[in-house]
Amino acid sequence: MAAAILAVAYLLGRQDLLFIGSVLVFVPVVAAVVVGLRPVRVQITRVFRPPVVAAGSSASVSVRLQNLSAGPLNGIRWTELTSAGLLGPDSAVLPGLQGVLGGAPHRPQTVTVDYTLTPDERGVYDVGPLVLTRFDPFGLAFSQRPCGSANDLVVTPRVAWLPGSGLSVVGGDGANHELQRHHNPHADELIAREYRPGDPMRRVNWPATARRGEIMVRQEEQRSNPSVRIVLDTTEAANSSRDFDVMNPGDSAFELSIEFVASIGVHLLEAGYRLEVIELGQSQLRADGPGSDAAALHGDVPATYTGLHGDRVLLEGLAGIVPVAAPVDGSPAGPRRTESSADRGFEPTFAILSAVDDQDVHTLDVLRVHADPAVAFVLDTVSEEMIDRLADSGWLCVAVHREEDFGRAWEQAMSVRKVEK
Repeated sequence: MAAAILAVAYLLGRQDLLFIGSVLVFVPVVAAVVVGLRPVRVQITRVFRPPVVAAGSSASVSVRLQNLSAGPLNGIRWTELTSAGLLGPDSAVLPGLQGVLGGAPHRPQTVTVDYTLTPDERGVYDVGPLVLTRFDPFGLAFSQRPCGSANDLVVTPRVAWLPGSGLSVVGGDGANHELQRHHNPHADELIAREYRPGDPMRRVNWPATARRGEIMVRQEEQRSNPSVRIVLDTTEAANSSRDFDVMNPGDSAFELSIEFVASIGVHLLEAGYRLEVIELGQSQLRADGPGSDAAALHGDVPATYTGLHGDRVLLEGLAGIVPVAAPVDGSPAGPRRTESSADRGFEPTFAILSAVDDQDVHTLDVLRVHADPAVAFVLDTVSEEMIDRLADSGWLCVAVHREEDFGRAWEQAMSVRKVEK
């Protein structure tokens, strides 16, 4: 428009139009220079309450902003950048602040702004930096400056309620007595289970053998909490078939499997169990305390959880877990390392499978030898062929279609196991 006015003024020789056109050209330029050259220096401190939040719950965010500029800050709007999948705050006017050298009497140099975030899906989200937008007095130009750095907001997966106290999950006499031993450490000699091939003869409980008419052995791990193993399918090759999107995982089968692992893990930890989580892909979870003596599937220390804070550490670990590359068959990270992860004896084992390939099935076959019971919760994305192969190797396969099935699937697995006993 300014160019058109200048052209008309030149053609008609109108001085008044020439002046107006010049003003329209130079005023926006001056405005842009003003907002661009005035420095904005602030110090940002960001606090989340609570620091870790469950998916679907709200977190309050407090951002403390201190003006370090020489002059005051007036008429500035603020907002915060957030990771994709997390809706940040709307732009709002920042209260006026005086500068380091004053210039705005009766105004503070520091202000705190608050807003609420409600993440729908688990993950580790970047919140920040704070973005300040400054306008010139006429509203012709503006500048945006990011201030401060981002902070991580940890969003844990949803946890569904599961029926039962957790005690019925054990597959045989042994693990039930483990929990009894936890409460009565002097009952070691009263505990016995049926003999299994491979049990050393020195552990035969002869009085129990005479009473039962079959060979009975003393239970192992006399002074430990009952142990349970969870197997999580995290291999990228299997999960890529479902178009897993790290930035928008909510509808994926992988996300559903993470929520089921979280639900089972919390359920068992609250019941007093020692939990070991094994990943079919490269390990991403960290242990709650000292690691197990056994190796995980890939030669590292398996993630174990127990005690008062075990559920918190587990959930925070699951918040950031993603599909990873599957180990190369025959490499040191391959399934042949599985034997060492289970050489402590029989443990109740629950596998949550979103998709498995031949190598995963081989790994699960080896784990089955050391699992009692061995329950595989299979999602819709697991092929019928793989389910049949798992069933043939002794896994009890229970179908899971959606989050509402968690309680039903868990109860079905427990009821089938009770019939077997």
